[in-house]
Amino acid sequence: MHDIRDKHAPSQAHAHWVAQMVHPLADQGVETPASFISKDFELSAVTGDEVLRISALGLYRCFINGKRVGNDLLTPGWTSYDARLSYQSYAVADLLVPGRNHIEIWLADGWLRSQMMWGEHPIFNTWGDKIAAIAELRSGGAAPLLLTDTSWQSGELPIRKSGIYFGEVFDARIAAKVSAGTEALSFDPAILIPHETTPVRELAPLPVVKSWPDAEGRNVYDFGQNMGGYVAFTVTGEAGATVSVEHAEVLDQDGAFYNGNYRTAAARIDYTLSGTGEEHYRPHFTFQGFRYARVTITGNARITAIEAVPISSVTEAKASFTSGNPLVDRLVLNTLWSQRANFIEVPTDCPQRDERLGWTGDAQVFAGTACYLGDSHGFLTKWIRDVIVDQRPDGAVPHVVPDPTRQQPEHYPGFFGSTGWGDAIAIVPWQLYLHYGDANILREALPAMTKWVDFVWSISDGPIVNPPRFWGGRGFSFGDWLQPKGPSAKPLPTIGDDAAATIYLFITSTLVGRIATIAGDAALAARMAKMAAEVKAAFAREFITASGRLCYDDQTSYALAFLHDLIPDEHVEAAKRYFKATIARAEGRIGTGFIGTPALLPALVKIGEPGLAASVFLQEEVPGWLYQVKKGATTIWERWDAIQADGSIYNPQMNSYNHYAYGAVCQWLFEGVAGFQPDASDPGFATVIFAPTIIAELSPVAASHDSTNGTIRAGWTLDGNQVRYDIEVPQGARGVLRLSAEYRDVIVDGQPHQSGADRELAAGPHHITFTYEAPEHAAFAKSRVNARTP
Repeated sequence: MHDIRDKHAPSQAHAHWVAQMVHPLADQGVETPASFISKDFELSAVTGDEVLRISALGLYRCFINGKRVGNDLLTPGWTSYDARLSYQSYAVADLLVPGRNHIEIWLADGWLRSQMMWGEHPIFNTWGDKIAAIAELRSGGAAPLLLTDTSWQSGELPIRKSGIYFGEVFDARIAAKVSAGTEALSFDPAILIPHETTPVRELAPLPVVKSWPDAEGRNVYDFGQNMGGYVAFTVTGEAGATVSVEHAEVLDQDGAFYNGNYRTAAARIDYTLSGTGEEHYRPHFTFQGFRYARVTITGNARITAIEAVPISSVTEAKASFTSGNPLVDRLVLNTLWSQRANFIEVPTDCPQRDERLGWTGDAQVFAGTACYLGDSHGFLTKWIRDVIVDQRPDGAVPHVVPDPTRQQPEHYPGFFGSTGWGDAIAIVPWQLYLHYGDANILREALPAMTKWVDFVWSISDGPIVNPPRFWGGRGFSFGDWLQPKGPSAKPLPTIGDDAAATIYLFITSTLVGRIATIAGDAALAARMAKMAAEVKAAFAREFITASGRLCYDDQTSYALAFLHDLIPDEHVEAAKRYFKATIARAEGRIGTGFIGTPALLPALVKIGEPGLAASVFLQEEVPGWLYQVKKGATTIWERWDAIQADGSIYNPQMNSYNHYAYGAVCQWLFEGVAGFQPDASDPGFATVIFAPTIIAELSPVAASHDSTNGTIRAGWTLDGNQVRYDIEVPQGARGVLRLSAEYRDVIVDGQPHQSGADRELAAGPHHITFTYEAPEHAAFAKSRVNARTP
């Protein structure tokens, strides 16, 4: 028995559905016991090509003759349920027998109706208040052998309560038995679509690396790795004894179990023993974000085995990066683990607290990195289609997708329209085009991209965007979210919302114009180019002084402006000096938040300051990438200072230890340091551009990426001032070597090569050597902190 990826287009997939969406009458509503529907059925024979197509409102698991159908988790997945509902297809002949068969579909609240959102106004029953299932068993093109209808029966399950944020309560003493019938719901099968991405699956389990009893006698287990998943355990004991599992990402300053940052998410498992010998349990319809588990046993019971089971839609790593700095290598691994934990059906911000939402800003800054680290093609394509569904009529894009507030906006009015966040509608498809050569997603999303750009222009009816300050205002912007502000006695400058919004209007209008050209819409391309030109001119008038200083004079302003060519030629040299001064004032540390951080190091390299980029990247104090690694992080933190220098925990109201946004720096490690990237004019790595940035402290560097066009490899070693750069162009692809003009004495495959000139490379391995003069790394004495001018 295996799953089948239905290749039908979404518009055709529902045409032959004849089953009904069936609700168990045993169901009592949200946060009550999970239910099942079941039916006995007869087969005259088993032909070998029987396929079960199945979906649900809520989450489902299916069993035929007592054996589970498939091993996918959290099915049917998470989409904007009112418009798009995934179904799965499974070949099930090996589960069937001639004669009498029994099918049972377990149903639980899931994302459909368990708690979404947080604080004083959590949302329940977001996309509906009734769980239900739809299924058809077919053999070839014949009439259905079985379908869901009101002849099915229903009953309660041993799962007494479950929820995405809550966890799961399971009473093994309760046997599932029929207690009620079913009813057919009004349901439009036109919204059914074949599952568009890799299913959520279990990864290799992680053993306990350390355990100890706390002061109350509860055992605390450390699995050594923060993750998204669940605990699996084996227990023996008397009927009625209970095992309660709580989860945490970190220990507090005193080394005690701590999960105050989970807020209202209970994130717990309660298991009541049946008393029938060895009992094995893992949750069915939930997951947690955690590294530590605290287990409380009530009654006569004993845990005989316990492990942590990560789950993810990204089951295979598609890239590797190693260097001479183990902290950097761990940073890359931390980013991969954060992607795994937050790529569970939807690209979420975090997997642990009462949030776990598809924040658009996080996804847009991380999409490029995501496509390197894992196969993200189907995953992000699916999500973009939900972004399009949730887009408001005026073009505003929600802050989170799927959007729980769209149908219940009363407590979260105006939860849409932020620049830097809504731009995901264009930036994510562009990354899919670069990495996978997918022009179809560009064409599919182009109307929505255009509506978004026009919405941003309309916020202030012109090229300078002035977002409202208050939450819920039309066009409210998060700006450069969580941008560090330096010492409280004298905070450092931060970018204003108007500059951030205006820059992003330029970025996306330029990009949409480019996409329109690819899609063959010359008129739209011209309109977007005209808009982008107006924004660029207005930005120079509004935000650049006569001396070449940007008005907010902060790292994010300069990084984004330089990276996207918003600095007029006459101001470039002065702006470079001002840019470097912002880093000096920050004592060589990061001064950027969510939107500025991915731009910072590429911008410094672009202005000819690779040494400064290296210094900022490699410094180990807060705020800094390597600070959190030194503090023991095994995933990326939401805040630069999530754990203070003295070991104390930052404010738990918004403090996740598994947030991938700052891990976007890994894109620079692959594209900048190892030096390979896709060519926008020949995407999908049909042409691979090789352009390394040598950072002496990282030697030796070795990186690879399993692209859709084959495996790319690149690595370099520095010996004195001599660099050996070894690369491999995949078979069927072409390479372009684009070395900096500052690299001298270049030899390519034994032949001299002119520095600064492109060199075409055939498929296969290539060996390049050149001379490299290391730049001086900046030293930032505290006496320079108050520097005001270059």
